[in-house]
Amino acid sequence: MRPRTRRLVTAAVLAVTLPGAASCAVGPERATPVGAVAPAPAASASPAAPVVPARVPETLSFTAKTLDGTSFSAAALAGKPVVLWFWAPWCATCASQAWTVAEIAPKYRDTVPIVGVAGLGEQKAMKEFVSEFDLAGTPQLDDRSGVLWRRFEVVEQSTFVVVDSDGRVVHQGFLDGESLTRQVDALARG
Repeated sequence: MRPRTRRLVTAAVLAVTLPGAASCAVGPERATPVGAVAPAPAASASPAAPVVPARVPETLSFTAKTLDGTSFSAAALAGKPVVLWFWAPWCATCASQAWTVAEIAPKYRDTVPIVGVAGLGEQKAMKEFVSEFDLAGTPQLDDRSGVLWRRFEVVEQSTFVVVDSDGRVVHQGFLDGESLTRQVDALARG
């Protein structure tokens, strides 16, 4: 074979095999056949994948464990209004508010998530409280160490910290059942 022909054949072989070899690093998706036009990437993530906004406000820059041991990242809530409910398992006021939280949390789960932050008690008592008031469908964080209570400067149980969709605290303190419902409904309507 002449040198010029050898170079043309080598170039042709490389032109065919290099794109195929490079596509091996693409991942589990099927590689685009040589000569075909690759489809444009999807415009949005699949509905099953949680979408986290690029900017996570400082108020939601924390992680914790739930009472059942699951990892929780508040960053996943960025871009939505959020209600953090700081409660203790022995608190009578918390018990009366638990009924309202259990009633409204499922309705607003996707628009205004309510997240319980349990503290000032034993884990067993916290789990019993969640079970007694049917709060298992609402994330309940285990904050026996008080890290989140100190972070949000909560000094008494049954404190609601209401965060707007921009990450600003718009309320911190007591809310009775009616006030909590009105506040959450107003946030959900935008």
